[in-house]
Amino acid sequence: MGNFLFILSKDDNESATRCFQFAKIAHGKKHHVDLFFIDGGVMWANKNRDLNVKTNTGDCPADYLPYLVDNEVAIGICTPCAKNRGLDEAAFFSNMLLDGGPHLIDMAAEAKVFNF
Repeated sequence: MGNFLFILSKDDNESATRCFQFAKIAHGKKHHVDLFFIDGGVMWANKNRDLNVKTNTGDCPADYLPYLVDNEVAIGICTPCAKNRGLDEAAFFSNMLLDGGPHLIDMAAEAKVFNF
């Protein structure tokens, strides 16, 4: 099976929805999946955020992110990106941890990378 890394760098509803959708599809097909949030994308780590805002296609992050959380798909959150935005790990979903660039590069070296 394949190894996929999905990188979310935008605080954008459509980008997050697609990122989570394709990560869910890949995981459901039994591929190894990791996600990493950088820059504005770290804002999606906040479990108190409204995930029900619909995209133009009618779906939303809530259609996909709970699957990733429930299936404990690993999501790394860029430490300086989160800290500089005042995000606290206590507000993260259970499958999300602060992480750094060295680990991101190691994951990317072994995976097909999708950027959102």
